[in-house]
Amino acid sequence: MSPSSSPTPHQLFGFFAAAEMVTWAGLIAAIVSRAIGLADFVSLAGGLHGFIFLSYATVTVFVWVNQKWKPALGIMGVLLAIVPFATVPYEIFLKKRGLLDGGWRLAPGGQSPRTLVEKVQAWVLRHPLLAIILLLAFVVALYLTLLWLGPPIPKN
Repeated sequence: MSPSSSPTPHQLFGFFAAAEMVTWAGLIAAIVSRAIGLADFVSLAGGLHGFIFLSYATVTVFVWVNQKWKPALGIMGVLLAIVPFATVPYEIFLKKRGLLDGGWRLAPGGQSPRTLVEKVQAWVLRHPLLAIILLLAFVVALYLTLLWLGPPIPKN
């Protein structure tokens, strides 16, 4: 994957903001469906939502570093994933203010990284396939650990 074929920060953030919102809808539909006795697919919808939530949070931090957002803006982006359907309006808010404009500033041929976090991001942008595999492995491991620990609100 070359830098020109990779998604822009806005495209990546927008995709995961939308996916997070859609999985919220699926989880809410599953809870309602279980409550009215129609079907119980809360585990499936909750698992999918949890995976996308973790992915959205990771992408938010990645874009936050690239765009040099102030800490409050990045923290807000991550926290809004807790609020159903808030990620897409947040993406619109960021877009209107130009906070998602531009490409990957630390990509090959771009700016030189200065901080440890920027060095990690520059490495990711230079080795996208390996980074995606490692990131997926991390998110899957975290997800499986959370599944093993159990739901956030115990049944009963």
